[in-house]
Amino acid sequence: MAIGLTWNIDDADHMTQGEIYGEVLTRLGSENPKIVALTADLAGSTKIGAFQKKHADRFFNFGIMETNMMGWASGLAESGLIPVVSTFAAFAALRCAEHVRTDICYNKRNVKIIATHSGTSFGPAGTTHHCTEDLAVMRAIAGMTVIVPADAFETAKATAAVIAHDGPCYVRIGRSFEPPLWKNLDFDWEIGKAIQLREGTDCTVIACGPSVLEACDASDRAKARGLAVRVLDMHTIKPLDKDAVVRALMDTRRIITAEDHNVLGGLGSAVAEVIAESGKGCVLRRLGMQDRFSPHGSPEDLQHMHKIDADGIEETIAEVMKTDFEADEDWEDEV
Repeated sequence: MAIGLTWNIDDADHMTQGEIYGEVLTRLGSENPKIVALTADLAGSTKIGAFQKKHADRFFNFGIMETNMMGWASGLAESGLIPVVSTFAAFAALRCAEHVRTDICYNKRNVKIIATHSGTSFGPAGTTHHCTEDLAVMRAIAGMTVIVPADAFETAKATAAVIAHDGPCYVRIGRSFEPPLWKNLDFDWEIGKAIQLREGTDCTVIACGPSVLEACDASDRAKARGLAVRVLDMHTIKPLDKDAVVRALMDTRRIITAEDHNVLGGLGSAVAEVIAESGKGCVLRRLGMQDRFSPHGSPEDLQHMHKIDADGIEETIAEVMKTDFEADEDWEDEV
């Protein structure tokens, strides 16, 4: 990924997740003339407009015609180009679901969808502009890679990674007011490989997106009470790092998932599938929207309401720690 990435925590203080994504894509576009950028009247909001200023001849604005844009992206990919599509997550994953499925994934087109304003990050705009179902939709489409970066630095790495990856990808980012998890780009990041951010044997919190930072804060609070809570940054929802989940299951036997998404179909469901297929039991709690729509509000207040902030995760850690297990280190008799 030799694209001159040099951002650090000082940049994160004045550059949002979306702005860093826009800068990375623009630099990648300077190195790779096959990259083209598409938007549906949201160049400014999604920050893909940075690409337009540098590479105007490779930038396409379709107006408020998102489904048409997905069809064009499929055709551009068939011609050998690498289309990068940016719009709000609610439009990319819900309004365009059929076109993503049939035009892009069914035909195995090399299209990259960068979906902004996901989850409840656009909280004040209301439920119509929230997107708490996109992970479930995208996970269910064959051939789609699904990524949820935790902050701007991970977004930078994810953007470069999906451009290098051959196949359709869905990258889910927020409205871009999310605080940074990392201080710079000096860390390893690979599609499909979870990052262990905290060690622990009492419990594991598996999180994605902005919930990762909250999980780390909750783990640190628990440590002050004598608990060792592992935190996994599960930035790739599909393909999921199954080995990391099974290790957490075997080592801690208590797993909590946290995501800014409905608990049905997203990260929590993906983790639950791995646990069920392992044949080994554990305590599992899935934090997120409990099969409900989220009301209006600031992202911080909504995260607190849905218990995916540090307070809610800490409360859930305390709850699962009340569960006792028999002293049995041999799991083979439970398979």
